Amino acid sequence: MNETQTSTSRTTRKKRPEFPPLVYLINEALLEKKAENVRVLDVRNLTTLTDYFIVCQGGSDTQIRALANNVTEKIKEQTGEHVWRKEGLENKKWVVLDYVDVVVHIFNEETREFYALEKMWNDAEITDIQDEKS
Repeated sequence: MNETQTSTSRTTRKKRPEFPPLVYLINEALLEKKAENVRVLDVRNLTTLTDYFIVCQGGSDTQIRALANNVTEKIKEQTGEHVWRKEGLENKKWVVLDYVDVVVHIFNEETREFYALEKMWNDAEITDIQDEKS
């Protein structure tokens, strides 16, 4: 968990936000496969659908599939938890991995810009996740 660095927008807090272990594990799995522009949206106070969205993008269909597969494999290995629902692996423009309390959105750049989840959920506390090894 020490391998990621966070910066939070829309807040004056200077300390690192506290996330559930699943959020950290998913972020590590995404960064391991070089996910781009990883952001965590804390939507606990905005919806009952989930607690967190993790949004990122991949540079190619192959990378998007690798990101999704790495998350599902690492989470299963490390926690025994299976993804509750998985969508979009066929077209690889927008893959959704639903872990109930955490929903992962893996986009290609064009689709991410079009749907603009971060703008739609702009009242959420948004944390940028970066790989400290980069």
